Amino acid sequence: MSSIKQVINDAVEKGKEVYEKVRQPNPIRLRDLIRQIRSAKTAAEERAVVNRECAYIRLTFREEDSVWRCRNVAKLLYIHMLGYPAHFGQMECLKLIASPRFTDKRIGYLGAMLLLDERQDVHLLITNSLKNDLNSSTQFVQGLALCTLGAIASPEMSRDLAGEVERLLKSSNAYIRKKAAVCALRIICKVPELMEMYLPATRSLLSEKNHGVLITGVTLITEMCRQSPDMLTHFKKDPEHTEIVPNLVRILKNLIMAGYSPEHDVQGVSDPFLQVKILKLLRILGYGDSEASETMNDILAQVATNTESSKNVGNAILYETVLSIMDIKSESGLRVLAINILGRFLLNADKNIRYVALNTLLRVVHADNSAVQRHRSTILECLKDADISIRRRAMELCFALINGNNIRTMMKELLTFLEKAEPEFKASCSSKCVLAAEKYSPNVRWHIDTLLKVVEAAGNHVPDDVVSSTIQLISETRSEQAYAVGELWRHLSVAQMEYQPMIQVSTWCIGEFGDLLLNGQADVSVVEAELIDVYQKILWSSQCSITTKEYALTSLMKLSARLTHEIGSIQQVVSAFGSHLNIELQQRGIEYSQLFTRHTHMRGPLLERMPPFEGTRAGSEADKATITNGVDTANENQSLLNDLTSPNNNAHETNDSNALLDLIGGMETGDNDTVQATSTPRPITAPITAPIVNADILDLLGGLDSGPAAPVTTNMNDTITPAQLPNSSNAAYLLDGLLNNSTPIITSLNSPVTNSTATNPTSNSIIPPLLQKSSIPGINAYDKNGVRLDMTFELQESITTINMLATNNTGTPVTDFLFQAAVPKSLQLQMLNPSSNNMAPTATLTQVIKVNNPNKVPLRMRIKLSWSANGSSVQDQGEISNFPPALWQ
Repeated sequence: MSSIKQVINDAVEKGKEVYEKVRQPNPIRLRDLIRQIRSAKTAAEERAVVNRECAYIRLTFREEDSVWRCRNVAKLLYIHMLGYPAHFGQMECLKLIASPRFTDKRIGYLGAMLLLDERQDVHLLITNSLKNDLNSSTQFVQGLALCTLGAIASPEMSRDLAGEVERLLKSSNAYIRKKAAVCALRIICKVPELMEMYLPATRSLLSEKNHGVLITGVTLITEMCRQSPDMLTHFKKDPEHTEIVPNLVRILKNLIMAGYSPEHDVQGVSDPFLQVKILKLLRILGYGDSEASETMNDILAQVATNTESSKNVGNAILYETVLSIMDIKSESGLRVLAINILGRFLLNADKNIRYVALNTLLRVVHADNSAVQRHRSTILECLKDADISIRRRAMELCFALINGNNIRTMMKELLTFLEKAEPEFKASCSSKCVLAAEKYSPNVRWHIDTLLKVVEAAGNHVPDDVVSSTIQLISETRSEQAYAVGELWRHLSVAQMEYQPMIQVSTWCIGEFGDLLLNGQADVSVVEAELIDVYQKILWSSQCSITTKEYALTSLMKLSARLTHEIGSIQQVVSAFGSHLNIELQQRGIEYSQLFTRHTHMRGPLLERMPPFEGTRAGSEADKATITNGVDTANENQSLLNDLTSPNNNAHETNDSNALLDLIGGMETGDNDTVQATSTPRPITAPITAPIVNADILDLLGGLDSGPAAPVTTNMNDTITPAQLPNSSNAAYLLDGLLNNSTPIITSLNSPVTNSTATNPTSNSIIPPLLQKSSIPGINAYDKNGVRLDMTFELQESITTINMLATNNTGTPVTDFLFQAAVPKSLQLQMLNPSSNNMAPTATLTQVIKVNNPNKVPLRMRIKLSWSANGSSVQDQGEISNFPPALWQ
């Protein structure tokens, strides 16, 4: 036992000796630590220095060494700034804050701001110290407490110390008022209900001559107006604040006209930070207010003309001026001046300024398109910029500038850009080129030439919608089919096999209209053997994809009904695919071969020309904007509707296969009701050409289907049920699908309700008589995230008109508001354009929705909303199932 005690005693003594050797009598200074760390040649050497110093600091903290606590905490903060853990110094910061010495308090408060935040419970321990220091007689101690409170205040701390801050906001000391205003800004952000406490104190802030107090006061008022519509109304309309806009105008004018002041001068501009803050506040106060906008028009013009643009600080002021001009109800001449400023920005050598100018022009192009058009040549030059971000914004702006007058020039430039653009540009650029050409094409031939150039320039980066749009345009334009097929043969005969989209378009069109190519109508000389050789080259090429070979094989099969001498060659090629490794090509080869043997009498009728596509091409007359209400439906944006259009596993369907539901076109005739999902205006009763296909329809609504299947009314006013439709069984072969596709049925639903009760004897649609409006109670459909939707109803036979009122209760302006809706498949849905896409605080917008309910089934609706507020995007969705029963009973 005695030997064990001796060993322990020896170990303790040895430990004391080591401790005495390691312990330094005085800690090294902060500058010496910085010198050691900077002299470290490797990261490992730096870590060794930091770890050695942290070990010593921990040792002094455990010994309660108060003499060097301030120095040790200062070194610890430097170590924290380098990214090393320093949380063990939090309590030492609290001890320094409680010290009566100012130097200790300064380091303690700095440590609290760096090492503490509202997520940690430790920071609540300094509340009492903050309260004592806020009541200190020394202004510098009060300033330290205010800075710390403004940096780490939590909701609980804000409620406890709001009274002290409000008292200091009225202090006679400008130094204290400035810091108290910043602290009040933090408090109202954490606890908005305390905003009214600071309202009286803000009245005197704008009358200050001290620029520090002015800028903090303007910032505080700006935040109050952003967060609360009541505060915004108070500052704009309250009798005691009728002079706020003229007062801000006066301050801004003094800053512009003031001479050189070394205290506030920045590169020859007097206090640009204060000017920017005032311009932001004027923008908020003038939004939607004609009277306030009129008051600030002159000063905005003076700022725009008198600010020097050669320095970056002047450009910052001009940029804020442009934003203010475009947001308020300014005069047209002032808007032109603002856009001209952005045009000058485009010529700046700084690429950041050019990027900002393009972004801003993209935001304001719809407000004054003609003024932006004057800078079109400069914008087109930006397409050649070396910076990829500038090229992207320039491309988007160019598409926004396209109209019927400049479509030829703009499309020429954009096609040149498309040829040389990076792969990430080609998909979106080609899709937008197609949409612009469909909307503004001067003639059909130019339209076809443009789409072919787009497909050629984009190469393999062409999205599927561009291929389908090109095919559809040629299909529905009978007068230009000969010209188109001739141009496509020229492309196909010299085509590079790695470019799949052009081969797909060419083979599809040549397969449909090959007879025009062979009989000389296409202004090109082609013999059958040459045509078969090109197809063999495509079908046996290793560079062509399976999809392209599927196009080519079906096209070659179509040509067998149009050629006269090379039928045997075609049969030989098609039969060879009966043993292809790809199952799809193998099935096509086997089934197509049957048309040369067992079903040779059916080959001619089955391979006739397909009827022209109608109403499905993006940008058609029925719907230029597509379902997304102007949102690009390229691949990167298609996810916008994914949540709304997810398949339902519980849908009651009779078949196992699925068919593509055309959301834009409206409906397809099938064995069940039609899912209706839309966010854009679309007629309820537009006649739709729908091939009879054997498929079940994807249920977009997750189980909202209700009621029996709606009967289909043909143009002959006969009613048939889905069971009576031909070829309604599952297709065992691809030929069955061809048979189905060759027998289209034209359907027409009831016409919209009008004020006339007469019917047109030559029309197939019957106009139902106008019924008396029912006194149906309204409902609250949505009330969340600061947005409220209320609905009122009018019933006219089977047509329910829903008047939707959206109210903005967010306290900030709402932009890009989008409402989407979907109803069960037994209903039809039509949405008219909303009154606006933007809402000021407390403002509203309206939208009319019409639902056709011929079977009187219970009405349910799934909705999806999205908007932008306060710089962030909000999305939400839900289901409305509390419609009044009177709508269907």
